[in-house]
Amino acid sequence: MDGTDSGPEEDDVGVRLRALRTSYGMSQRELARRTGVPNGTISMIEKGRVSPSIASLKRIAAGLSMSLAEFFSVEAQPEADVFFDASELEEIGGGKVSLRAVGRTGDGGQLQLLHERYEPGGDTGAEMLTHIGEEAGVVVSGEIEITVAGMTRVLRAGDAYRFDSRLPHRFRNVSDELCELVSACTPPTF
Repeated sequence: MDGTDSGPEEDDVGVRLRALRTSYGMSQRELARRTGVPNGTISMIEKGRVSPSIASLKRIAAGLSMSLAEFFSVEAQPEADVFFDASELEEIGGGKVSLRAVGRTGDGGQLQLLHERYEPGGDTGAEMLTHIGEEAGVVVSGEIEITVAGMTRVLRAGDAYRFDSRLPHRFRNVSDELCELVSACTPPTF
């Protein structure tokens, strides 16, 4: 073999490269600019027409912000796992509190994003919550009473919070209107 023909392994590298590149929303030109590997070479690798050298593959992986080991172990996320219709948000709350997760819970991600809705009188429970991590959020509409480590404050639309989740905390809607907020926590709690 002269190195230009490709077998199944080289095709797999090309298929993997294209899937990873597109899952990052990156064009071949952008990847070429980031790596110094010519656009034509990236195209030929993706089409399985050329087998990349280890040095080129390392530069390409670095251009995708990953190591060579990650390049071969990470799964490219298809477009369906990037964008979510409102109906696809997973409900993980209950009762007067709706917690809708963006993405699949337990998918191994490092961040959890929630669209939260608290009906009047809705709360996270009488017992204070604690867990490893950090969380933050912004009130979109209505108002919410948040208690963190004995400090209590009512936040209104546009107000925000951020705290270490190891501190005891609780959320309550003490108003007569629906409260809506968007929050994030890392690592995921649910």
